[in-house]
Amino acid sequence: MAGGIGSRFWPLSRVEKPKQFVDALGIGKTFIQLTYERFARFVPQENFLVMTGENYKDLVLEQLPMLSPEQVLTEPCRRNTAPCIAYAMYKLRALDPEAVAVVTPSDQYIGNEVAFERIMRDCLDFAATRSMLLTVGISPTYPATGYGYIQAHRESGQEFTPVVRFKEKPDSRTAMAYLSEGNYYWNSGMFVWSVSAIVEALGLYLPEVAGLFESVGAAYNTPMERTLVNEAFTACPAISIDYGVMEKSDKVYVRCTNDLAWSDVGSWGALYGLLEKDVRENSASGASQVSLTDSNHNLIKVTNPNKQVVIDGLSGFLVADTEDVLMICPLSDEERIKAVIAKASSGN
Repeated sequence: MAGGIGSRFWPLSRVEKPKQFVDALGIGKTFIQLTYERFARFVPQENFLVMTGENYKDLVLEQLPMLSPEQVLTEPCRRNTAPCIAYAMYKLRALDPEAVAVVTPSDQYIGNEVAFERIMRDCLDFAATRSMLLTVGISPTYPATGYGYIQAHRESGQEFTPVVRFKEKPDSRTAMAYLSEGNYYWNSGMFVWSVSAIVEALGLYLPEVAGLFESVGAAYNTPMERTLVNEAFTACPAISIDYGVMEKSDKVYVRCTNDLAWSDVGSWGALYGLLEKDVRENSASGASQVSLTDSNHNLIKVTNPNKQVVIDGLSGFLVADTEDVLMICPLSDEERIKAVIAKASSGN
């Protein structure tokens, strides 16, 4: 899934080029390229499908030139994740009714790719032999308030555990309680299931959405697909797969793990935690030369490689400098950053 606009990473992430298409880590690869490479270790090239907005199709093909245009499925309008996933799954069913699929965001960070491949292979094997919906839960390392949580069955003791319920993003007190309980996991947004299992669940819990994409019928993988899918999307409600299906189904399991070194990279602070830093805990990238004096715990992102940056006496700040925007604000105050971005980035 590569259709989001990454508004929390403004001004680096913009409507015309969102977070998944940006080299935020400063390693010469974008998040969508890293995601492709991670799965290409064990998934054949021809088995990839990318869901994105119509205005991002060219960006996908530019950054993933190994894919054919037919592998990039576009949404004519934003309708959240349930219609997006429904389209991909009904199209996949038309290609292979026995298929098993992994659905993943395109903009996450996985530090341990060996463990990731092992866990994904286990999940695919599990989903191939059971009519269950599987999600991946991340063992929490701190009381995060920026993630949804998955409550796993405490008595299972198995690698794959029944889900008791999904929880919305908590306040700090509730997050502390989840951490101490020991059977709550961060919701990674990654899903694994057989096509037949998810199509059945869509029919049960989101019959309106299922009916719209079912009606495309024999037109999938033909020249008529685009027209009929656009009509289906336009008629769809905007609803997430979590709320529409996963929270309602009694056939949901979670594969819990603490091995992935996972982050959804959902904020500037989260990005700062992933980047290499100097002895004063500064992370600076993108500029031709950066001079830091009496400065510590700063994140400096510059998009102009010809720019020289000089900073003196700054501590704990985000400095994000793009072609047309310079943003400077305290790095540790996520709510303040969100408010600043919301005020400054309207329509941009």
